[in-house]
Amino acid sequence: EGGRVILHMPTGSGKTRTAMNLIAKHLNRSEGVVLWLAHSEELCEQAAEEFEKAWSYLGDRTVTLRRFFKSHEWEETDDGLVVAGLSKLWAHLRKEQTAMHWLAPKVSLIVFDEAHQSVAPTFRLPVDIVLNMNPDCKFLGLTATPGRTWDDIDEDMVLSNFYNNEKVTLEIEGYETPIHYLVDQGYLSKTKFERLDYDEIGTLEGTDFSFMEEGREIPKAILDKIAGDGMRNARIIEKIQELVNLGHDRVLVFGINVPHAQELSSFLNFVGIQSECITSATDDYPRKRAIADFKTEGGDPRVLCNYGVLTTGFDAPKTSAAIIARPTNSLVLYSQMVGRVIRGPKVKGTEEAEIWTVVDTSLPGFDSIPGAFTNWDDVW
Repeated sequence: EGGRVILHMPTGSGKTRTAMNLIAKHLNRSEGVVLWLAHSEELCEQAAEEFEKAWSYLGDRTVTLRRFFKSHEWEETDDGLVVAGLSKLWAHLRKEQTAMHWLAPKVSLIVFDEAHQSVAPTFRLPVDIVLNMNPDCKFLGLTATPGRTWDDIDEDMVLSNFYNNEKVTLEIEGYETPIHYLVDQGYLSKTKFERLDYDEIGTLEGTDFSFMEEGREIPKAILDKIAGDGMRNARIIEKIQELVNLGHDRVLVFGINVPHAQELSSFLNFVGIQSECITSATDDYPRKRAIADFKTEGGDPRVLCNYGVLTTGFDAPKTSAAIIARPTNSLVLYSQMVGRVIRGPKVKGTEEAEIWTVVDTSLPGFDSIPGAFTNWDDVW
């Protein structure tokens, strides 16, 4: 009703597969183009592969799958799925302003992955163009976190209004939240959340903490100071050694910035634990090799340190522990980091998972995934 809705399902519960089932049914009903929008190459490729899989079972004809991300070029199409990376599409529209105008009449459904990002001005531009030119086009958002902030209701209402305040949530009778059901049934790991408290006395002496009262993200200058704290980093390395000694073969580490992720990885290799580091600056081949090595079962324990690239679209089910060393007051970002580590045995993951959040005691933080899932219910 009204042509717009957001689908709210937890990480690991099958948002992409559910959406592909809907897309297949939609294309079976009528010819036309479905436009899938996602912000990262990993999410785009995941979507393309899932569509090929779903259509092989559910499709009633031969349709075209177009990729428009990374090195793929724009191609016209009249029937099928176009998977587009948002940054590449934005750059394309700046050069070819009429490209989306030509496509708009053919698009009957837009799907926006990680829909909490869809109200960002550059990301919503292609959506606005299509829906303004083609009011009959339907619009589906997918997210595990249907909000943009922790506690700014006005900002979160912008997202809710964009989807006509329509949200469909996974509900299971007899369970308080779908998280509890997914853990009970083995789709998500039984997750143990632990705090690694660190009191940064001296490091942040004289720091202006007014950003906390104003609800702003932690300033870069503060993050840089924390990243360079040798004692804090030593505590992180010790905790990773402890996790490896307890039998965790695959550990994911979220660093504060690029140098921090690189430094932690170097320290780990120095103490005899195999580690790789991935950031947005990592070239394609070493990035794929590091991820493939991490995903390969068996062999010595491995640690994958990263900054900013493995929060979405990364799936390594055998990861059984994570260190979130990156302070944030973004509940969306925290939920995404946790979501990388909690795949359960039903989806080739682990029975249990440990997540250690480095808690800088003077800064805000989070520690509840069921709480995160329901945090934004009031604005819908």
